[in-house]
Amino acid sequence: MFFDNSTLYSFLYRSQQMGITVPVLAGIMPVTNAAQMKRILALSGTTLPNRFRMILDKFRDRPDAMKQAGIVYAAEQIVDLVANGVRGVHVYTMNKPDVATGLAENLSKVLGRG
Repeated sequence: MFFDNSTLYSFLYRSQQMGITVPVLAGIMPVTNAAQMKRILALSGTTLPNRFRMILDKFRDRPDAMKQAGIVYAAEQIVDLVANGVRGVHVYTMNKPDVATGLAENLSKVLGRG
């Protein structure tokens, strides 16, 4: 799981240079509230790009806006991954069907399902 696609691209490049050929899935999590993000950072040690940090700062006190912004950010990540040839994406929706639906709606044409 990552929030900056360059992290994955760097990992894939280094893996390829080492001769690793197993498929790698990108792990994307739509962050729908700031408290959730705080826990994720503490548990995973991942970093946030400044662009995403600004989204959290702007919408942290507006739950509906934060949810929508998190879905849009994840959708933009996936569009970039697909455009750059990443073939496998695992989405962590944390048992929130509305988040999964929102993401699917944003990506239907990109993924060729609409």
